[in-house]
Amino acid sequence: MTATTSAPGRSPTRRHMTMYGPAFVAAIAYVDPGNFATNFAAGSQFGYLLLWVIISANLMAVLVQLLSAKLGLATGCDLPQLCRRRFPRPVVWGLWLQAELVAVATDLAEVIGGAIALNLLFGIPLPGGGLITGIVAFALLGLETRGHRRFELAVAGLLLVIVLGFFADVAFAGVDMPGIAGGVVPDFSGARSVLLATGILGATVMPHVIYLHSSLTSAHVRGLDPADSAGSRKALLRSVRRDVLFGLGLAGLVNAAMLIVAAKVFHASDLSTESIDEVHTGLGEILGAHAALAFALALLASGFASSSVGTYAGQVIMAGFLGRSLPLTLRRAFTLTPALIILWAGVSPTDALVWSQVVLSFGIPFALVPLILLTRRRDLMGPLANRPVTTVTASAVAALVIGLNLYLIGQVIFA
Repeated sequence: MTATTSAPGRSPTRRHMTMYGPAFVAAIAYVDPGNFATNFAAGSQFGYLLLWVIISANLMAVLVQLLSAKLGLATGCDLPQLCRRRFPRPVVWGLWLQAELVAVATDLAEVIGGAIALNLLFGIPLPGGGLITGIVAFALLGLETRGHRRFELAVAGLLLVIVLGFFADVAFAGVDMPGIAGGVVPDFSGARSVLLATGILGATVMPHVIYLHSSLTSAHVRGLDPADSAGSRKALLRSVRRDVLFGLGLAGLVNAAMLIVAAKVFHASDLSTESIDEVHTGLGEILGAHAALAFALALLASGFASSSVGTYAGQVIMAGFLGRSLPLTLRRAFTLTPALIILWAGVSPTDALVWSQVVLSFGIPFALVPLILLTRRRDLMGPLANRPVTTVTASAVAALVIGLNLYLIGQVIFA
């Protein structure tokens, strides 16, 4: 993978500007096709009630991704590389195997999302749409071989499409300010609302972008003068924080917009929103074809961008844990094939999305726990090591997210 370095001769302003971008790539994971279904289900069933859950989930995402970015900034290495250097060999192999499973599950969800969008927009059969999604994602990854900045800009552009799509739908639907204000107050309405809230919170942390964010950030600082490394990295941390707050903030606004549209459009209607197809149909029937088009375009951008990000994360995972890498075409085929098989077999896309999220849930502790353990070490992080309050807060978030995901896994498997 190509890295553009922050050369020592660059002006401080230019060096700070180079730190912007990685969080926008990470943000794609928080607006992937799986989020579409969860947020629309929450809004259609309970109105604005669970808006506060989305806000809480986004705050957790900001903390986790900031730790990942800070790890890359402080060490110049990514999380898989540091695990390989710091943990016993059997542990590293175990971490790599589960991370590869996470990469496949990630691509499954993203390719299915892109295939559904192409079907909604152009009537392309799902298997063909999945293949097109894979090809487009491969083309996006080709930009990375010419410099990671081009890849980041392309993904940021697709994130902008998603943002504009849902902001347009909010404008078409109208805004209920009293309802939104009531939704920011923590509350529940029965066991079903608790389950949906658990789903939103439990899906907050996507393990593959924890690995990836540290890698993208480390690529931005590899040219720092070693004699001034610690001071330079500490100064750049402010830019990293702004990048994370802005990138993840946009993702949070998109998730909130999904719920707001669902609450305004579907909550009082009898239309079903149990699948992405039904959401698209309902938007068209109630708000018009323009709203359905905005939704489908946002879903398409999400599928394309998140699939390329997932494959890129797979490259980082193998190179970091094993010190080896596969050719990009082989890597793309490795993660794309299971998704195409499922689409060709006629498996319900919604069911496949649900099970892919279960697999992703299994991977969360294996990324989050090592991240917290490493970022609290002053011998590794220097002046960027976590403060005790940060470690305690991150540990509480990790315990909550892991607990919720275990609960969700049990609900899916034993329900």
